[in-house]
Amino acid sequence: MKSISIIVPCFNEEGNIEQLCKRITEMTSQHTQYSWKTVFVDDGSSDHTIEKIKAEREKNSMFALIALSRNFGKEAAILAGIDNVCCDCAIIMDADLQHPVDAIPLMIEQWEKGYDDVYAKRLYRGKESWLRKKLSMAYYSILQKMADIDILPNVGDFRLLDRKCIDALKAMRETQRYTKGLYCWIGYRKKEIIVNQEDRTEGKSSFNYVRLVNLAIEGITSYTTTPLRMSTLFGLLSSISAFIYMIFVFVKTLLFGEAVQGFPTIIIIILFLGGIQLISLGVIGEYLARIFHETKRRPNYFIKEIMK
Repeated sequence: MKSISIIVPCFNEEGNIEQLCKRITEMTSQHTQYSWKTVFVDDGSSDHTIEKIKAEREKNSMFALIALSRNFGKEAAILAGIDNVCCDCAIIMDADLQHPVDAIPLMIEQWEKGYDDVYAKRLYRGKESWLRKKLSMAYYSILQKMADIDILPNVGDFRLLDRKCIDALKAMRETQRYTKGLYCWIGYRKKEIIVNQEDRTEGKSSFNYVRLVNLAIEGITSYTTTPLRMSTLFGLLSSISAFIYMIFVFVKTLLFGEAVQGFPTIIIIILFLGGIQLISLGVIGEYLARIFHETKRRPNYFIKEIMK
């Protein structure tokens, strides 16, 4: 009998745990040809999420709990789940009920056909502001053009991973993780299924615009050095422009003389070049910060409690 694990990272999701467990139980009861395990990874919740999970575990031993010592972030929570599952394949999904449990059998069907990574592409993104939707699509477009690998647009963490994919992700221990990019980087046979993301009914998303911007920066600096190359290009173009302008001023002065003028032009040029320098330093700083964190070699997470 093949074994399947469902990894559910959660942070302050006390209002959704009971309903999610009910949906998972109903789904698994219709597919008894597999051995099921659902691993909830609590990422330092401050509400009663852990108590809700333990209560569901008492009803059904299929549910397991990994409680992290503090909030390490979703990427670390996913890694904790991947590190602690022993199965033929694993399904990663959110605890907020936005990922439809009914799509899991479709993923398994494609997995049985030989695909190693079956991911859910969102046709409908749920309740989301117009601005956030446009910014998300623009980010994916920019990252796709910059990165050396194909980044899948409108695809989140909801996916099925074969054992070989799980082992590949476990082997990569970087602390500055961008899991959506790692899924693409490891390769293997991929297959998409189309889903409609459901609306969140309980709780509030922890991903505000600030965290989404940080995630975007993480993705860009993880998989491309294009920003560094752009800084070099801007510097080169500025130097060439300055050299050409210097020749122009020199020739003009020799032929026609030069009165004391051009103060606004000088100020504009100084501010422009100063801005480019500061942006370039910021880009270099982002990459240096990643190197700084990676050289520490700290663990990605610590486990406070585990109930398998």
